[in-house]
Amino acid sequence: MGSGYLIDTNVIIDFSENKFPVTARSFIASIIDDDPILSVISQIEILGFSSPNSVAVELVDCAIVIGLSDDIINKTIAIRKVKRIKLPDAIIAATCVVHSLSLVTRNVYDFQNIRALKVINPWDK
Repeated sequence: MGSGYLIDTNVIIDFSENKFPVTARSFIASIIDDDPILSVISQIEILGFSSPNSVAVELVDCAIVIGLSDDIINKTIAIRKVKRIKLPDAIIAATCVVHSLSLVTRNVYDFQNIRALKVINPWDK
């Protein structure tokens, strides 16, 4: 894969609920227009809601969803050995690192200090 963006669940939800300011919304829209990429974790989180937002469901349906692979599993294990992080977040981080993707998330704190992970907060755009 390489050099692109992986969109975290919170960004999909905020985008689908039109919560972003104009500049951030434009940034996210440009990512979505250019084949959005999600982790299987975000797919599970979004579609697992009892009544998921129809815009969010549509975004998941048109996205490239990266599932678990041996490389992602091994990187997840390595990340969790070094940093206390929830398993879903570790899988998302590992997915980004393995596929050379920048993570787009509002949840920057949990992803701090993960080697080789670039994090972008769209609220700062």
